[in-house]
Amino acid sequence: MNLSPVEIIFKKRNGEKLSKAELKFMFEGYVAGKIPDYQLSALLMAIFFQNMAVEEISDLTEIYINSGETIEFPAEMHTVDKHSTGGVGDKISIVLAPIVSACGAYIPMISGRGLGHTGGTLDKLESIPGFKTDFSRQDFVKMVKKNKFAIISQSEKLVPVDKKIYALRDVTSTVESLPLITASIMSKKIAEGAHNLVIDLKIGKGAFIKDMQQAKKLGKLLAVTGNHFGQKVSIVYTNMNSPLGKYVGNALEIKECVEFLKGIRANDIYEITKMLAVEMLLLSKITDKQKTAETMIDRVIDNGDALECFRKFITAQGGDASICDDTTRLPASKYEIPIISPKTGWIKSIDSQKIGYALVGLGAGRKQLDSKLNYAAGAYLPFKIGDKLEKGQELGKVYCQNTGSGEEAARKINNAYLLSGTSVKREKLILDITR
Repeated sequence: MNLSPVEIIFKKRNGEKLSKAELKFMFEGYVAGKIPDYQLSALLMAIFFQNMAVEEISDLTEIYINSGETIEFPAEMHTVDKHSTGGVGDKISIVLAPIVSACGAYIPMISGRGLGHTGGTLDKLESIPGFKTDFSRQDFVKMVKKNKFAIISQSEKLVPVDKKIYALRDVTSTVESLPLITASIMSKKIAEGAHNLVIDLKIGKGAFIKDMQQAKKLGKLLAVTGNHFGQKVSIVYTNMNSPLGKYVGNALEIKECVEFLKGIRANDIYEITKMLAVEMLLLSKITDKQKTAETMIDRVIDNGDALECFRKFITAQGGDASICDDTTRLPASKYEIPIISPKTGWIKSIDSQKIGYALVGLGAGRKQLDSKLNYAAGAYLPFKIGDKLEKGQELGKVYCQNTGSGEEAARKINNAYLLSGTSVKREKLILDITR
């Protein structure tokens, strides 16, 4: 078959369905250097606007998977993983994995770096001195079997098509495309060997998905695609209108994770983590009763087992596990800039996306693919929607290396808070669950 990139782009631009051969030609051709980035970018934008049929998404997912190695674990291990669609202050994977593994599950987790205004799990973990995320398939399998979980980066050999497309999506404003999100998530989660998957699908101002209608569409695509490849999928829809936890920024979030595993439980992190952990324990057949799962989760936090799992995980991946005892060993900023409330009122809304981009300006996230991160940069933001602030009260802090850029970030973050003269009802964190 003589295929033409221009004709394939034209076909999708007009809303027509692409064959597996056409998708393979374009996506594999791009990785092989035969299709230039401007043509693949054009196809990504056409997909963004014209969408894809379920069959196209499954075909693209299969192309991603077959582009590299796959990992297999014995069926009796009942492996389970969790994926988040991303949000500001989303550090849940980092506390969730040691908790669920301490309860007996095996978690092979291949994670990503920050996209747009949201932070990446790998970026946070790499703020731990010495911590490595680049491992071979063999080492990854060994770590999961020995320590029950590992969190690594996508290797050049595992789903290589997605790795390049993932980067291109970030710089072509096609991150929010539901078909591309689905193929990206599911290809990695299937290729890494997880038999079961829980999706934390975030909705709100700080998420890529802004409303429940879009979220349900994505949830259905993820579940259908997973089922097509024999994977059981559970979707938990969670609120992302406020930054999660009290800290945003790589090393700051690791500090908060250590505190959480020691029993200092930020309410929002605890509620979402517990719900996701329950789903993971049920899917992996560690237990078939929700109440039992909840009891197990609290027990491994209270008795220190989850923290011990986290410590072993850091050591196994080359990091300095003494941060579990002394978080001052993590990178720290030179300056703290207070964020002062301009008036009295109840927090009505928080534009978490604005907060995320304000912190990108400090180096907590990437402006470009090759941007160097400042692991210490970030913010302390303890107040949530429904909380009351007084005029002149400190609503948070910015951590930075330069006072000028820090003050600019503090101003932008302040503008992300909308206050009301009357009391505001607190929002639900868990919005829905589909199994």
